[in-house]
Amino acid sequence: MTTLPITEAREHLADLGNRVALLGERVIVERRGKNLFALVPVEDLELLERLEDKLDLDAVRQARNEPAKSWAEVKKALGL
Repeated sequence: MTTLPITEAREHLADLGNRVALLGERVIVERRGKNLFALVPVEDLELLERLEDKLDLDAVRQARNEPAKSWAEVKKALGL
């Protein structure tokens, strides 16, 4: 994985786009030594979104199997 300062990434954006899209390279762009964002292949993003969807679906399925709470229990749990 490559890490570049944002000024360098800006100057070479087209080249970085090709490296990411064609070679599958992942690039982290930073400013003042802190990571700002990453350039990743679309396939990586699609996989991440599928994983998030699966986690969300698993959470919904688990919640459906839990006993329902009364409004009073919810308020108590929230300190209301």
